[in-house]
Amino acid sequence: MIYGIGTDIVNISRFKKMKSLKSFSEKVLSDNELKISLIYNEEKLIKYLAKQFACKEALSKAFGTGIRKPILFKELEVLRDEKGKPYFNPLGDVKKTIVNLGITKTHVSLADESEYAIAFAILEI
Repeated sequence: MIYGIGTDIVNISRFKKMKSLKSFSEKVLSDNELKISLIYNEEKLIKYLAKQFACKEALSKAFGTGIRKPILFKELEVLRDEKGKPYFNPLGDVKKTIVNLGITKTHVSLADESEYAIAFAILEI
């Protein structure tokens, strides 16, 4: 059964206009996501950040809370498997919340085009 569904779309130009991608990255990315971000050139980093941000927003909407305790950006980790498929890896209080809510499966999907990045999230119980 579905607990929650969330979606988010962002204009990539918002990220191109940022004064400090590093500062933004440190605010919203987990330690693992930060390590991954270091391998990208600026163009790929901007798209990576846009997709990560959209996915974290979509996940927070699926929880029904938005970004606020206990659902925080750095604990909504989105990684890729060996084939590039994104998956949600909850950390800290988010992981505890998932257990407490009885969520047993999560699904995320990401996409981007020249101007937009979009994410979709489903939480199942």
